[in-house]
Amino acid sequence: MLDGIDFEPVFFAPFVSSVMTVEPNWGDHHGQLNAAYYGLLFDRAVDEAVFLVGLGPHRVESRSASFVTIEAHQRFLRELRVGQEVRVTLRLVNYDDKRMHLFQELHHAREGWIAATCEQIAQHVEAGTRRVAPFPDEVLERLALMKAAHGALPIPEGLGRPVNMPIRLS
Repeated sequence: MLDGIDFEPVFFAPFVSSVMTVEPNWGDHHGQLNAAYYGLLFDRAVDEAVFLVGLGPHRVESRSASFVTIEAHQRFLRELRVGQEVRVTLRLVNYDDKRMHLFQELHHAREGWIAATCEQIAQHVEAGTRRVAPFPDEVLERLALMKAAHGALPIPEGLGRPVNMPIRLS
């Protein structure tokens, strides 16, 4: 048992979140999903996925530790509208003793097209001090299992893509 988790997780490749709905108050004046709420949908999927390795909100209470995003790059590929249902696929690209590198794709739940991607680095911290802390051994063991499952996937389009706009010399 790990932090109250009384099962041995299966790591599907990629992880697929539960269905989420674009809420009415998340829309802009055109009825399209406001950019800030893409991040919320990605965050909710991360919480679901990392629960399997022994991280997430329950861990803050049991061990006074958490993780925070220290870098993120979102790409907006297609608009989502209020009321649409979505799912997020997540893959663990890499990890070390204190960080995780994640890549996510936000999909229309019924039609499957990709609306956005998010690549991020998350860092493990002590909740009280907010100091960087190593993952516990049992979390590292589960991260290794997740990485092995996700490592068999093809490299996602856009992974490692820099934010870049060509400079014109005129």
